[in-house]
Amino acid sequence: MIRIGLGAIGVIALTSLGLWMGSSAGGEAIRQPEAVDIAAGKRLYAENCASCHGADLGGQPNWRTPGPDGRLPAPPHDETGHTWHHGDAMLFDYTKLGGRAALAESGVEGFESGMPAFGETLSDQDIWNILAYIKSTWPDRIRNVQAERSAMP
Repeated sequence: MIRIGLGAIGVIALTSLGLWMGSSAGGEAIRQPEAVDIAAGKRLYAENCASCHGADLGGQPNWRTPGPDGRLPAPPHDETGHTWHHGDAMLFDYTKLGGRAALAESGVEGFESGMPAFGETLSDQDIWNILAYIKSTWPDRIRNVQAERSAMP
């Protein structure tokens, strides 16, 4: 019960910081660049993300319930998950910096995230390619909603 409450507090904190929608700490909207390679993103996803988030982007079982370590399992990146609820800035930072560091940089301390940082192993372009691949699997309606969130300051 307490863990769920803390998760809700984290969502409220993210919303108030603008990360929920896709703004950087400076307030500007950060969006996926136009030049992306979806085929490369698919390959990079298979190599770096599928072991946790699933080859079919389906995530881990019971992804909404914290495990014994207090961390939430890896969520799905398909339309059934919450990835599309977040703007590009958050998705990029969460991938590059890792969950805990991305949130801490934005003032949210103590959130236990199992998402590792990929900034040392993937280039910024690689990260954008992976995100473009993930988004390419979503239905048009969901892609449009996520794009609107990414455009908000």
